Amino acid sequence: MQLIQRGSMKAYRYLSPALFVALAMWLVPLASAAGTSRGAGGDAAVSDFGLKQVAEINRHMRDGWAAAGVSPSKPATDGEWCRRVYLDLVGRVPTVDELHDYMADRDENKRELLVDKLLGDEFLEEYARNWTTLWTNTLIGRTGGVDRDSLAVRSGMQQYLRRAFQKNKSYDQLAVELVTANGSCQPGDSDYNGAANFLADKMAENGVQATAKTAEIFLGMAVGCTQCHNHPFNEYKQNQFWELNAFFRQTRVMREQRPGTNNRRYAKVLDRDFAGEGGDPTKAELYYELRNGKLKVAYPVFVNGESLAEKYVDKGEDFGDSGYLEDINRRQELAELISNSDEFPVAAVNRMWSHFLGYGFTKPVYDMGPHNPPTHPELLAYLADEFRSSSFDMKELMRWIVLSEPYSLSSRMTRDNQSDDPNLGARPMFSHFYLRQMQAEQLYESLLTATEADETLAFDERERMKTQWLAQFNTAFGTDDNSEATTFNGSIPQALMMMNGGLVKKATECSPGSFLHTVATSGELSNPQRITYLYQAALARNPKRDEVVICNKLLAARGGNTPEALRDIWWALLNSNEFILIH
Repeated sequence: MQLIQRGSMKAYRYLSPALFVALAMWLVPLASAAGTSRGAGGDAAVSDFGLKQVAEINRHMRDGWAAAGVSPSKPATDGEWCRRVYLDLVGRVPTVDELHDYMADRDENKRELLVDKLLGDEFLEEYARNWTTLWTNTLIGRTGGVDRDSLAVRSGMQQYLRRAFQKNKSYDQLAVELVTANGSCQPGDSDYNGAANFLADKMAENGVQATAKTAEIFLGMAVGCTQCHNHPFNEYKQNQFWELNAFFRQTRVMREQRPGTNNRRYAKVLDRDFAGEGGDPTKAELYYELRNGKLKVAYPVFVNGESLAEKYVDKGEDFGDSGYLEDINRRQELAELISNSDEFPVAAVNRMWSHFLGYGFTKPVYDMGPHNPPTHPELLAYLADEFRSSSFDMKELMRWIVLSEPYSLSSRMTRDNQSDDPNLGARPMFSHFYLRQMQAEQLYESLLTATEADETLAFDERERMKTQWLAQFNTAFGTDDNSEATTFNGSIPQALMMMNGGLVKKATECSPGSFLHTVATSGELSNPQRITYLYQAALARNPKRDEVVICNKLLAARGGNTPEALRDIWWALLNSNEFILIH
């Protein structure tokens, strides 16, 4: 990477050392995002590690590239791949020792060995923490349980998910428990059930948000706008929304305020008999209004047209529509229908693929259907079938994806795949790894890892501090659909936080006992080795020749004050595009 044009050094001689390095490292694009290269790995033999699922992914991808007339980029370097798989599986960059161990491994299957290690017992706590974070954000948003008006308890949601991922709970069981959960949202209560936090903020207005979010997350169907009218651009109809909503009509959220809690509201999710809007619980209907003002009736019917009335017709014509819990528990029926549906594994695979590859087979991942066909329909269907056959083992699905060829490719485009750029509106072909910014949570954990900070903190205290730090980026709008926004998206607030925020200040301090002070005063390291160590800690690679030249100039500019020079270099590395991007 050419950090700064030759001959331009003199123009910056009046800048402070830190800003000089920042200009050299931060304000230039990442090499893999800038320009193209001639080489491509289109004909190289690619290992499938003896996994038929990996072999099928690779075959489908190669067929797609050939049909589209593109060639894949070269494979990522070992350091690039190691860094990305740590970030995606356990939510942080590798430590220098972990990077050294991987780079020194000469086993031809070392990638498979590292994936097994990251998914195994040694990294179980970090794996569970990372996927707890991801699914907490998916289920209740970044402001759920943080915003004062939220009924969800974030720590309760996290506790439930952390235990689920520690046990490698199957995806279908996870979905069933979330959709059917009853109990208190608050840890410590006698009837506490952390899964209940999923619905705690979604039952206003007769569960409109429960209906929309359940369909989006577990079925990959964006049905929210059909509550008011038939969708103008796809096949979803208004009656389908309200027939799905009918499954939530026995559900209640009970609110209470407790003494000494600063008037915070606490919630319990319960099931109660539903009398129907017509007052007859034996045939508990609901009514919705068409755009022309006419009322229509709805009973529990799943998105595939399967109704409870038809399922239980042998018990009576209206038995399946009963609102009595002793007859029918509608949420339990819904959970069974979801987990047995064709859409369920397809939506899960699409969401998981998006996490690892930057884009799903559809965009967005929660809006699938004939109106939005997937880029690789046969592969998506195959992986969905294999996921179901694996008993919905999420770790197996992760293993197939991260060991696949598209995940192993460089993020540098070639002349033969420049057209594969989803940022310009192209449908993703996955012929190179798509650059994406770290999530705020990944950045937080990576800064702690790179600086070896807070290693002794208990999980709950660490999560509390992280939640407090993340809150600066997130805003809840207080709308009916629980909308929220984040400024951790390349915005000015994010840039200012990275330049002089408290976490970065702590990461770059050079007081005795700190990470930088340890590196700067180590008698086992020379100055070139200290610089290399910083590059490996932040970027998982060694500095290039021109970067060494710049760092040496900085050491000279600091008059031999090694700690201050290293502090400037470290600050610039943490503020570089290469650090913040997954590449």
